[in-house]
Amino acid sequence: MDLDEPEGPPTLLLVITHGAGGGVDAPDILAVRDAVVASGGAVARVTQPYRVAGRAMPGSATRPQDEAWSAVVTAVRARFPGVPLVLAGRSNGARVACRTARPLGADAVVALAFPLHPPGRPEKSRADELRATGVATLVVNGDRDPFGVPDPADATRLVVRPGERHDLAKDPAAVADAVVAWLTSALGG
Repeated sequence: MDLDEPEGPPTLLLVITHGAGGGVDAPDILAVRDAVVASGGAVARVTQPYRVAGRAMPGSATRPQDEAWSAVVTAVRARFPGVPLVLAGRSNGARVACRTARPLGADAVVALAFPLHPPGRPEKSRADELRATGVATLVVNGDRDPFGVPDPADATRLVVRPGERHDLAKDPAAVADAVVAWLTSALGG
């Protein structure tokens, strides 16, 4: 886990993880980290256990990912009591954040490039994971994402980035700006 803190006391804790084939150094994750820290938040970037173990992909079982993520979130949360907890992820990591938001007592979820369905398989929708967060949820997707774009009704706020694909690499700073603006509004800060 990589932890970045603001100069003063943090106004929130954002815990973010990567997608199935990526890492915590993805351009959008780094841009969000920088923007959240600059706005006064603490950011923990969590490498998923399958990556730590040297595997390229997580496999189909969601429970091991969710359990490992929950343990890390609980541990880092203990370091920052009394501030809002935001769970975040990109792609597969967004699914993990959505599935664990309610049991972990998150105040909000940020889902970057939420993979609504496998490419070309819209009948395999994962919208239920998005709807089940139980908290304010921001989704930022590209309009050219082969994994689909969620319905605006499935999130508190949906930001669709024109010309962006699944990697959201065209303008990571704009993605980060959207995240910080929404967090400020959603968390009342």
